[in-house]
Amino acid sequence: MTTSARIGYQDIPNGDLIVKDQGLLEACMPNADITWSKFSSGQDVVQAFGSGSLDLGTLGSSPATMALSAPLNIPMQVVWIQDVIGEAESLVVKDPSITTLEGLKGKKIATPFGSTSHYSLLAALGAANMTADVTLMSLKPDAMLGAWQGGQIDAAWVWDPTLSKLTADGHIVMSSADVATQGAPTFDLSGATTEFVSANPEFMLMWTKLQDYAAGRINADPTGASVSMSAQLGIAPDVIKPQLAGYTYLSAAEQAGPAFLGGEFTQSLFGTAEFLLQQGNIDAVSPSSTYAEGIYTDAVTKVGQS
Repeated sequence: MTTSARIGYQDIPNGDLIVKDQGLLEACMPNADITWSKFSSGQDVVQAFGSGSLDLGTLGSSPATMALSAPLNIPMQVVWIQDVIGEAESLVVKDPSITTLEGLKGKKIATPFGSTSHYSLLAALGAANMTADVTLMSLKPDAMLGAWQGGQIDAAWVWDPTLSKLTADGHIVMSSADVATQGAPTFDLSGATTEFVSANPEFMLMWTKLQDYAAGRINADPTGASVSMSAQLGIAPDVIKPQLAGYTYLSAAEQAGPAFLGGEFTQSLFGTAEFLLQQGNIDAVSPSSTYAEGIYTDAVTKVGQS
C-alpha cells in the first residue's frame, strides 16, 4: 500500500497515542508515507481540513459538527470514536470557597473555544441560566497554566494533561459526565476528509483495525497502555492511568452498533448542531442527511465483524 497519509493527533490519552508510539501503522504499511503532526485543539484540525493540509485527525464532537455545518461545510467524515468523554474534561476552580457553578458568577472562565470542553461549559451555563453571568476566555490548553498562575482566570474547563496541572492548586466543580446526564454528551473522534476516505478504503480498514487493537489494550491493560502513552504525553504512567477512568473506550463492534456510528450518532451530531446554532457558533443546522453522510461506517463494520 503506497498511500500518503497526513495524520493529526492531540495530547489526549487515547488509542491514537498507542498507535503512534508503537509505530503500528508504519509496521503494517511499510510502503505508506505517513506523517504525524500534533495539534492543540479540534478547531485547529478543522482549519487544517479546510486548507487541505491534513487527511485524518483527532477532533471533538463539537468541532466535527461545526465542520459539517454552515458556514464551513467541510467535506469530512467521522471515522472512529476515540472515546466517550466523562470526568476527563472538567471545570476546575481556583478559589477553594467556590464549590458550585453558581459560585462563579462574575468570574472569568477559560476554555478552548470550539472544543468539546467549550460545548460542555456552554451547556452547563445554559442549564443553570448563567450564560450572561460569567466572562468566557478562549485559551488553548498549553496557554492556560500561565493564565491560571498569573491570576488572569478564575476557572477553566479543559482536559488532561492540563487539567491535572490545574488541580494541583484547584478543585473540580463539575465534569462533562455531569453535562452528559443533562442530555449533552461529548466525544473525542477521528475524522478524515471525504476525499481521503473515498480514495483509501484499504488504509482506512487497516487504520481502524489498529485503533480497535489500541482501544482493546487500554481496556485490558491500562497500566501497559499508560506506559505507551507516557512517551507521547511526556508525563509519568502513574499520572496517566487514573485519567483513563475519565473516558470510555469503545471497540469497533460497539461503534458499529445502533447506539453509536451505526445508528444514533447522526442524531447526536444533529443535536449538537442545534445547540451550537443557539449559541451562535454556526450559521445554520445542516439537514440530518448531511450529518448521516458525515459518518463513515464501512471500516468499523468490517472490523467489528472480524
